[in-house]
Amino acid sequence: PIKSSAASDVYKRQVSKEMSQNAMKAVIIAVVCMLLYIWIRFRDIRFASSAILALMHDIAIVFGFYVVSRISVGSTFIACMLTILGYSINSTIVIFDRIRENARKMPSSTPRVDVVNRSIKECLGRTINTTLTTLVTIVCLYIFGVSSIREFALPIIVGIISGVYSANMINGYVWAFLEEKKRAKKAAKA
Repeated sequence: PIKSSAASDVYKRQVSKEMSQNAMKAVIIAVVCMLLYIWIRFRDIRFASSAILALMHDIAIVFGFYVVSRISVGSTFIACMLTILGYSINSTIVIFDRIRENARKMPSSTPRVDVVNRSIKECLGRTINTTLTTLVTIVCLYIFGVSSIREFALPIIVGIISGVYSANMINGYVWAFLEEKKRAKKAAKA
């Protein structure tokens, strides 16, 4: 009995390690695909790089939550990370579409930060409605769900909050910073 218990523990650790590696591979593949998609869609690497930076922020927050909460890493972790990436990138694309639209409408001399601020203000109602609707649903799943659902719902709540923060407070401003650097280089060459 002692040997079988030890063998079982070794097997569990090996499976957990393999799950962690698969989770990281899945997240990396998802992030690379999103980078390519945004780069192609917006025809600008600055949009893509700022989105990926914000996605890394979301992954770090949720991973940190897993570590602090001591939630075991398993198939739920993979599903949670990929769900959060999808939610966050969706919000990011909505705001980037508005930024691109406003950048075309506003005079080219307008500081890029002002373009980002206007775009976020215009998307704020949609962001609040979408986030509250999603959070109410996930919180209900956490309160009324069984333990396996709770194990999924709690990190999702953290990820949604992190994703909304990054989509509204990181993405656009990183893009604005990169755009201003590009403008400064053009002005220095001229």
